[in-house]
Amino acid sequence: MKLMKKVFTDNKISAKSLERIFNPESIALVGVSGREGSVGYRLFNNLINGGFRGKIYGVNPNFSQLFEQRIWKSVSEIEERIDLAIIAVPIEIVSSVIRECAEKGVMGAIVVSDSGKETEKAGLEEEIIREAGRVGIRIIGPNSLGVVIPRLGINASFTASPVPLQGNMAFISQSGALCTAIMDWACREKVGFSHVVSIGDMADVDFGDMINYLGDDRNVRSILLYVESLTNAKKFVGAARSVSRVKPIIALKSGKTGAGMEAPASYTQTLITEDAIYSTIFKRAGIVRVDTIRELFNAAESLSKQPRPLKPNLAVITNTDGTGIMTADALSVRWESELVKLSERTINELENILPSYTNKLNPICMRGDVTSERYARTLEVCLGAEEVGGVIIIFTPQSIAHPSDVARAISKVIRKSNTKPIFAVWMGGKSVEEATGILNEAGIPTFGTPEEAVNAFMHMYSYTYNLKLLQETPRPINGRFEKKRAESVIESFLKEGESKILPELDSKAIIASYEIPVNHTEVATTPIEASQVAKELGFPVTLKIHSPDVADKSNMGGVALDLHSEEEVSNAFDRIVSNVKQLKPDTNILGVTVQPMVTERGFELILGAKKDPTFGPVIVFGAGGEMTEFIKDVAMAIPPLNSTLALRLMEKTRIFNLLSNGFRNIPPANIDALVRVIVNFSELIVDFPDITEADINPLYVRGEHILALDARIKVERTEEKPPHHLIIAPYPSQYESYYTLKDGTVTLLRPIRPEDEPLILELFNTFSKETIVYRFFHVIKVTTHEQLVRYTQIDYDREIAIIAVGQPPGRERIFGIVQLIFEPGEEKAEFAIVVGDLWQGRGLGTKLMEVCVSIARQRGVRLLWGEFIPGNMPMINLSKRMGFNIENRDGSLYAELKLDA
Repeated sequence: MKLMKKVFTDNKISAKSLERIFNPESIALVGVSGREGSVGYRLFNNLINGGFRGKIYGVNPNFSQLFEQRIWKSVSEIEERIDLAIIAVPIEIVSSVIRECAEKGVMGAIVVSDSGKETEKAGLEEEIIREAGRVGIRIIGPNSLGVVIPRLGINASFTASPVPLQGNMAFISQSGALCTAIMDWACREKVGFSHVVSIGDMADVDFGDMINYLGDDRNVRSILLYVESLTNAKKFVGAARSVSRVKPIIALKSGKTGAGMEAPASYTQTLITEDAIYSTIFKRAGIVRVDTIRELFNAAESLSKQPRPLKPNLAVITNTDGTGIMTADALSVRWESELVKLSERTINELENILPSYTNKLNPICMRGDVTSERYARTLEVCLGAEEVGGVIIIFTPQSIAHPSDVARAISKVIRKSNTKPIFAVWMGGKSVEEATGILNEAGIPTFGTPEEAVNAFMHMYSYTYNLKLLQETPRPINGRFEKKRAESVIESFLKEGESKILPELDSKAIIASYEIPVNHTEVATTPIEASQVAKELGFPVTLKIHSPDVADKSNMGGVALDLHSEEEVSNAFDRIVSNVKQLKPDTNILGVTVQPMVTERGFELILGAKKDPTFGPVIVFGAGGEMTEFIKDVAMAIPPLNSTLALRLMEKTRIFNLLSNGFRNIPPANIDALVRVIVNFSELIVDFPDITEADINPLYVRGEHILALDARIKVERTEEKPPHHLIIAPYPSQYESYYTLKDGTVTLLRPIRPEDEPLILELFNTFSKETIVYRFFHVIKVTTHEQLVRYTQIDYDREIAIIAVGQPPGRERIFGIVQLIFEPGEEKAEFAIVVGDLWQGRGLGTKLMEVCVSIARQRGVRLLWGEFIPGNMPMINLSKRMGFNIENRDGSLYAELKLDA
């Protein structure tokens, strides 16, 4: 069986439903006004004078002409087709206007109307969306400033700001005021945009929709976001993870402080802030987060003009010591990094071109008598140095060389070599204006200060690093979990509408079910029983208060350590119970737990999770123990986690360096074992949506020895079923099945995993030249890692790839693959299929297609389609047997199958 499509879709999802908004041929403004300065007046004026080549219609029943343009009484009165309606009427009548637009066949709308008071807002927006949803109209707004698309001459906004130049950056903002400010800035700085979109209240079209659409727009090279909040986190993350692989997405998030959090039930809850969650989400989705508007555009400009740095190793070329030191300080203070140490070879090359009194180390300082030629030759050396990832060139107007001469020399070097990013800092006012113009013309980003250049470089590297995380191939980890045991414990505590904190013993039982080692723990209800249990366990022991009402046992005086006799245990029992009762008389005390005392010194860690109402579960890892909330050396991640993501989570903490290398008399930790614990904990959180909080603190680690010394889980009944509580879909095990080929070979049909990259490469290497041509429509000689991750690292919400894997006694290898790419909102899906040459003719192609059709039906697909080239008779015959209708369109064959719900 030959593959039927040119390429597997690179995780791109169709966004055709927004075409009428962003590529209209006709626009109607409903609510045009003759009152100068009003929203309806400005909108119509901007539309008429924006340069749009399509038709523009003004609608208002109260007058007939404005700007020598006819004004229509209603949308229905207009005879021609209308693609886009801009609605500027009172919010109370927007739904009736939408109804009229629906009858006219309008499929896109921008609602600039203010959505009203918060008490009325929800009901009005629901009514608007209900009317639009009847026929599939997509809506931007309400409360939108409008949309500006310079390439098409569309100024569908009521801003008084001039339209920016045409460019390749798209800016999407929840703040209309910021859109206005950005357009003013862009015109002043001569920065171009492809789109400026005020997204408003996002009653319908949200950030996820916009990222999907702009990701497929060839006129867009980078996407800038101003985010206040998200309405659909799952859609946002899925779209960003897909698009950020091919286009940089840079986000500025407002609101770094949070208030109104409920009293924490665990250490984990005190460590997780909304702002920290956003940072974690952005990183997992491949988004670069910046802190200021200036950084937003500096990063976008740099990414659009310069190649991405492959390493964070920065070299600095300057003509003053002070600016070099400033650059090094900026890198150290904010980014906790250092300038790259130049190799002996690079230093020797610099010594051949620079005078003896200049500094050849990094930063490279060439003093005031530097010439433009020395600048250029020094840059050539740095660009050729293997250890250097990027270069910042600084010039202050104190040199003999003229600023413009140096700029021209630098520009010539760039034309010869453009493999590493270069940033220019020409400090001064009018004296360097000509020089910065020369540099900008050459595609070199220019900055006013070294700090700005450092931040732009590091934001660029952040994009590289985020892409690396998205593309890394994890090691397989196969846990054997006792899910039924954990489920039984959780169910015993769940009651409708109640949240419950599980006692330590039950919490430990749950995490032990997921192969997380726990310290042996017994419960005692009296001092005598505690003494007897301690004797059986062996001294020394630890006693802890056993109560669902006590979160911080230590601060309540509910812990007694290092007890060496029955008498000490008995006294400790009375003491800790009395301590807790005194501080909190109504505490429900169930007794104490007795545990063997860990006497060898080790690392104390925290591993926890919290279920956020917007983003679902968030996992925390870092330094633990009693000082956890004060040290705050933690990092966060979004489940599900694999081995690579678990390792990256640990690497983001300061304590990871100690875990890797050991500290004083504490040996290094077994990092692989710790990775397994984190992945297993992630699986627990994935499997149980009812877990709202979980804490393992401390998680004791010494060498190979890992123990959960304390654990605390909070549960609450939810209607969500796994995996719907997650914003990133986990591996869909429900699609696993076995199939026996005609020759008796047993295969496992299962969804593809990131760990399958080596097996996919092996399959591709078995393809004949003919199969490759059918597969790609042309010969492919080399298959790269970047290409392979597009097949193996997929968002299961957006596509499914089922592979056929050989089973023992044969070795594991992939025989074939079928892929489904879903088009959200359109009930359509595209499929592609290939079977390796060695396994064709054994019935596998038919089976994969049957599985494909079955999954499509389960996911609500109504139309399944695929493309292949003429002459692929096995695929033609299979499609006919499966009931597909086949048509020839522009030299390609299209197979379509209509499915029942």
